Amino acid sequence: QVQLVESGGGLVQAGGSLRLSCAASGRAFSRYTMGWFRQAPGKEREFVAVINWSDWSGGNTYYADSVKGRFTISRDNAEKAVYLQMNSLKPEDTAVYYCAADAYGSSWPPTEGHEYEYWGQGTQVTVSS
Repeated sequence: QVQLVESGGGLVQAGGSLRLSCAASGRAFSRYTMGWFRQAPGKEREFVAVINWSDWSGGNTYYADSVKGRFTISRDNAEKAVYLQMNSLKPEDTAVYYCAADAYGSSWPPTEGHEYEYWGQGTQVTVSS
C-alpha cells in the first residue's frame, strides 16, 4: 500500500513560481513511476507530467504540451518524494494538483489516470491575473 501526500500549493500571481511536493510511503518507491495530474473546476482531470521509476534519483520524463518548458518534474528516492517545479505560471494553470503512483509501469508514458494505482488528496494551486 502506498500513501501520497501533496503540499506546496497556494496563491501566486501570473508569472510566478511554485514548487509542489509529494511525499510517499512504501518501501518500493524507487520502482514506481510517478505522475502529476490536475483538475480545474468544471473540467476533467488532465495529465501534467511523469517521471519513470529509477534506482537513482532521476529518470525519463514526459510533459503535457501545455506545461512543457515551464514545469519540471523530479524525484528524490532517498526522501521518497517527487516534485513539480512550476515556473511562468498562468491563470489557466489554476487547478487542484494530484500526485499519483504507477506501480506496474506497463506503458510509457502513462498519461491516463487509470494507469495509476495510488493517488494523493490534492493541493490547490491558484494563479491570479
